[in-house]
Amino acid sequence: MLPRLAAAALLAASLRGCIVYEYEHEFWLRTDGSGRVSVTGRPALWTAFKGLGRPEDPEGTATREAARLYFEKAGLRVNRVTVTRRRGQPYLFVSADFDDVNRLSASGAFPELEIALRREGQRLRLRGSWRAPPGEHPLAPVHREGLLAVRFHMPGKVYLHENAAFGVERGNILSWRQEVARALEGRPLPFGAVMDDRSILFSTVILFAGAIGLAALLLAAVFALVARKGRKQFEAGP
Repeated sequence: MLPRLAAAALLAASLRGCIVYEYEHEFWLRTDGSGRVSVTGRPALWTAFKGLGRPEDPEGTATREAARLYFEKAGLRVNRVTVTRRRGQPYLFVSADFDDVNRLSASGAFPELEIALRREGQRLRLRGSWRAPPGEHPLAPVHREGLLAVRFHMPGKVYLHENAAFGVERGNILSWRQEVARALEGRPLPFGAVMDDRSILFSTVILFAGAIGLAALLLAAVFALVARKGRKQFEAGP
């Protein structure tokens, strides 16, 4: 039974890793609200969802140069812009840093995104939704196929989430996904989570430092006990 369960778990994990998204936002958040975002997608979907380029020629107008300018005008610091190919289709990729996730929706670079990160006591709550801007999106059938996703690498321990596709992945990753065809119809993709207000790295460092401190105290106590015992034996004489 155990080998079968292990094989099933391995198969499920491999299937998750094989999922290819036609359009994806991926965020790496910090507890202060800053972070990094990457957007990957077919040029036609960049045009439909972000208004980058022209619908009659998305591949010729939703270019690397246009994407860089698009994000820089919105106040983001662009790290990398590339075009890759999957199954012969181009995918435009942009990675950029931001100072406050709460200001992204109004930046101009994310017209399809509503997002808010708020403190609630000792925890942080993330709420938002992804939704295609209103209007006609005349795309060829090939561009209407597949899935899109919004993915977050959370900074702290995740206590709960709202319907993430695979639950909490690898400790602190949450993903929400939707069919591209439904997104083009204007269906919203809501997301949300509650997490610790301390970063996982900070918590790990504190735990590690505490373990070292405890070990040092125990070692000092052992040395003191040995020294005391030795002194008593010396004073007692032969």
